Amino acid sequence: MDLPIVIVVLVVLIALVTAILAVVMQRQNPGARGAEPGEGEIELHSEYTSGVGGGQTATWTVPRDPQAYAKHFIPRNAKK
Repeated sequence: MDLPIVIVVLVVLIALVTAILAVVMQRQNPGARGAEPGEGEIELHSEYTSGVGGGQTATWTVPRDPQAYAKHFIPRNAKK
């Protein structure tokens, strides 16, 4: 076999094994997303810095109740 063909085959095999391992790991540990429904609110904090001295900080609250959360997405002029 020529060396370029061997290199291409090795790169494809490494990419395939990496993709398979990533899928297997994701299925074993899907991770917890979001928060449990309930009463009260969750406080979220976001911080951004541009590296040149500028930046932004934001804090907001999100209700734990799914119905209250959904109401934030209804336009104010929607018919009731």
